[in-house]
Amino acid sequence: MSRNLALISALALAVTLPSWAGKTYTREEAVSIALEKSSDVKSAEEDLKSATSQVKAGYGNALPSIDLNATVTRIFGLDDVNPKDTSMAMEMISLGQKMGFGDPSPWDAMSLGAVNGLANAMKSQAYRWQSSVGITATQILYAEGKVGTGIEIAKAYKRISEVNLENKKAQVRYDVENAFDQLIYLDSAIQIMYAGRDLLQENLNFVEQSKNSGMATELDLIRVQLSMDQLNSRIKNTEKSRILARNALLNTMGLEWETDVQFQGELRDPAAGFTYPDTSMANVKKRRKELVMLEETETMKTLNIDIESGGYKPTVVLLGGIKYSNNQNKITEWDAPKWDKLNKYVALNVSMNLFNGMKTRESVAQAKSSLRSTQIQKETAERGFRLQIESCANTLEDANVQIEIAKSQVDLAQKNYDLTNEAYKLGRETQLNLLSAENSLRTAKLDYMSAIVEWNKAYNALLQATGEY
Repeated sequence: MSRNLALISALALAVTLPSWAGKTYTREEAVSIALEKSSDVKSAEEDLKSATSQVKAGYGNALPSIDLNATVTRIFGLDDVNPKDTSMAMEMISLGQKMGFGDPSPWDAMSLGAVNGLANAMKSQAYRWQSSVGITATQILYAEGKVGTGIEIAKAYKRISEVNLENKKAQVRYDVENAFDQLIYLDSAIQIMYAGRDLLQENLNFVEQSKNSGMATELDLIRVQLSMDQLNSRIKNTEKSRILARNALLNTMGLEWETDVQFQGELRDPAAGFTYPDTSMANVKKRRKELVMLEETETMKTLNIDIESGGYKPTVVLLGGIKYSNNQNKITEWDAPKWDKLNKYVALNVSMNLFNGMKTRESVAQAKSSLRSTQIQKETAERGFRLQIESCANTLEDANVQIEIAKSQVDLAQKNYDLTNEAYKLGRETQLNLLSAENSLRTAKLDYMSAIVEWNKAYNALLQATGEY
């Protein structure tokens, strides 16, 4: 490689910042900041938190549920109840005496007491204030695997969220690095044009001296001045483009726009011999995060069929509880709870749907259709990956060819400029040819640097397509 080509290669691969530069970010720092501030990454992190919580909730379904229930009821239109009131039994004794039966025997008195107790028990349900407090425990014993399957679905969804987070981070890195490469290109282009302006200024000085000595005309001077004006205009436009590119990169990083911020980094050198990405589809399928997410989604929807099919099976639940009831005429009156007065129970409940308007059958059909839809998406994605890899591989191959052409163009343009410049100083070449040679050299340098940037973009795209990014 010639000395001039080596210089332009170094310029294209690394940017030297001016001494007045403010805050400087390297490529790694730019990526790190973007990952920290990216709204897409933050959203994916929240989705992962939610998915993790769903797994914990799934395990919670396998544990017993304990509920506290308290009820206070006010019934209107009732008189006070007196549990000690024996008026009913006394009325029956009095009625018997009037009818000539005499005094009751001990057996009659016992029977009347039983009647009186029964009456009071029935009447106690008519207390105006009826309250109860109870604790109930419920444990699912059998639900056709719904609990365990639900946990597996939650785990699959968590895995999808994890892969989605990795995918978002990879996309942020890809966007930042491409924006970073574009900024390096514009910075390098500006410096190349600065170097071209220095050459043109030497030409302008030479023409001015020649005009003063009578060896050049006013037209020669005007031509150089016009070329200088055009170059300055192009420099200004490129500087404006650099500002837009800088702000776009800051926006991708999640930072406010800063006028004095700078970026420092290098492009990959194609001549350094980077490893060609692995394009084997067997390995690509394992690495492509989108395909991994579709596979986990397929697992979820397969399990969902089992969940929906559980509607045909019975559910067995064990229940147990303890309940304290208090019935009074006034809300301020409460009896002290006694263990033998508490309502304690254990129950085994078996339920099975016999008919629900074919909802279960249709739910299973919908779950199977949803699974097939995901399988079709996965098949389509695999074919799309093959096409994407082939396209990116062709683009990278073309980029390698363009770099070799650009190298050759720089060498030829440099030789042409050197020869034309020497001939012009000796009066053997026209000024127009010299200006054309200088412009061709500058264009060749910019094309070479652009070819390096395009190679980097193509290499990044192939890494992304193969899942290695």
